[in-house]
Amino acid sequence: MLLPLLLSSLLGGSQAMDGRFWIRVQESVMVPEGLCISVPCSFSYPRKDWTESTPAYGYWFKAVTETSKGAPVATNHQNREVEMSTRGRFQLTGDPAKGNCSLVIRDAQMQDESQYFFRVERGSYVRYNFMNDGFLLKVTALTQKPDVYIPETLEPGQPVMVICVFNWSFEECPPPSFSWTGAALSSQGTKPTTSHFSVLSFTPSPQDHNTDLTCHVDFSRKGVSAQRTVRLRVAYAPRDLVISISRDNTPALEPQPQGNVPYLEAQKGQFLRLLCAADSQPPATLSWVLQDRVLSSSHPWGPRPLGLELPGVKAGDSGRYTCRAENRLGSQQRALDLSVQYPPENLRVMVSQANRTVLENLGNGTSVPVLEGQSLRLVCVTHSSPPARLSWTRGGQILSPSQSSDPGVLELPRVQMEHEGEFTCQAWHPLGSQLVSLSLSVHYKKGLISTAFSNGAFLGIGITALLFLCLALIIMKILPKRRTQTETPRPRFSRHSTILDYINVVPKAGPLAQKRNQKATPSSPSRTPLPPGAPSPELKKNQKKQYQLPSFPEPKSSTQAPESQESQEELHYATLNFPGVRPRPEARMPKGTQADYAEVKFQ
Repeated sequence: MLLPLLLSSLLGGSQAMDGRFWIRVQESVMVPEGLCISVPCSFSYPRKDWTESTPAYGYWFKAVTETSKGAPVATNHQNREVEMSTRGRFQLTGDPAKGNCSLVIRDAQMQDESQYFFRVERGSYVRYNFMNDGFLLKVTALTQKPDVYIPETLEPGQPVMVICVFNWSFEECPPPSFSWTGAALSSQGTKPTTSHFSVLSFTPSPQDHNTDLTCHVDFSRKGVSAQRTVRLRVAYAPRDLVISISRDNTPALEPQPQGNVPYLEAQKGQFLRLLCAADSQPPATLSWVLQDRVLSSSHPWGPRPLGLELPGVKAGDSGRYTCRAENRLGSQQRALDLSVQYPPENLRVMVSQANRTVLENLGNGTSVPVLEGQSLRLVCVTHSSPPARLSWTRGGQILSPSQSSDPGVLELPRVQMEHEGEFTCQAWHPLGSQLVSLSLSVHYKKGLISTAFSNGAFLGIGITALLFLCLALIIMKILPKRRTQTETPRPRFSRHSTILDYINVVPKAGPLAQKRNQKATPSSPSRTPLPPGAPSPELKKNQKKQYQLPSFPEPKSSTQAPESQESQEELHYATLNFPGVRPRPEARMPKGTQADYAEVKFQ
């Protein structure tokens, strides 16, 4: 055995000196297990001892194989047996007569990994082993997968074309077998295709969204395959919109359901972060809206979800927040009602009379003067959320609400002296309470006239003084007249009567009146004089509840003749009528005076 090897090496050594022997092949070849690879190769040898008709034989051997007895892995010599493990897989595709030594390896296996060299035989001289110019075959695990080309978003109801390519193809290598599987293809059916790539056409539906589509690549060796799975993205309008809330950097909170719109309560000054997310294809544009004002928005390629931060919420932040998601296929929105709670602020009292506000924004401890008999309305006002519970108290006792059923309103239809004192309004709230107090100072309305004319006290006093002056002038200037037996009926008084129509003075016969002259001219033609003597019984009968007034002596003039003492005084009447006015206490008469007039009557 050693002798043939020695001869072969010697022969090869002598031919190695001949520069006409050369070979070109890559030094290292790598192939995944189960795949096919083509190894290009070319060589040259001298034209010596052979003719065009002389056959040329080429052989590929594993390293350390005896070429004279060992089996090659591939050869074009029909009478030469090849190695059993490579039979049908290794093939010499090149023509040695033309200097082509290319080799094809199909279904590469791990045991194929080795060093390989080429041998050429033609004629008696050309018998050469390219021992030092072979290649190293490396077999690796199959990790490569096919590439699937599909649109990012599929339109429902529109046909789509998908391409699957396995980027490994060589001449003389058989193509792999392609096949497709997926829920979107169940009703349409697929057939395996054999090529270096595969094209699939189908029509997606909305139900196909988020389903898998797989391209399978099967090679010649049984059990060796590669596959690639893609997730279908079928376009659809926004759906499953969700709002979440975090408060003071705490985990997300769920808003309380209240009707169709969730409800969230937050205390004034807290930190809130509202998050909005929606499922859509293609991604939707998100936006936060308060009432009709857009607060923030995001582009479709922006971050998800869209956040809205409210640092230190205040009362003005209350309202309905709406998150909107929109793409070309439709939109969806969801709302959230935010209520910012805070305790009572700016508690104050407003005072009104006769539906007119006379005092407002009264602070704590304010004193309010009011006249007795006036109506008064006290309104307690504050700002809080939720609304504070208002109540009025006096002396520690809660006062009943007014007819308006508003506990913050206290009505006093007629102020009395006993109403004088302190009134307190309390605003109760779960987050805190406030108090405000005011003091009523009730002033008494003095005088008869001021009682009758509550809105014109000074006018009433002036009218009273004028009436007493008229009485004095009548008594001093008008001469007495006799009165007839039949008394003329008193006329009725109306609102159009003058002040003189309201005056009737009923005199009482005195010593001075009896000396007056009976022939004096009457001061008023409407009065009928009585016969001489005392007043008639009818007059006395009508004089009830009379007040005695002092007598006034008539001044005497130098030209006035003394009157007859037998003559009697004429009776005069004065009536003061103040409808609806309480009588004034009786005035005191000066000492030493005599009441010559019997009655001052208020009707």
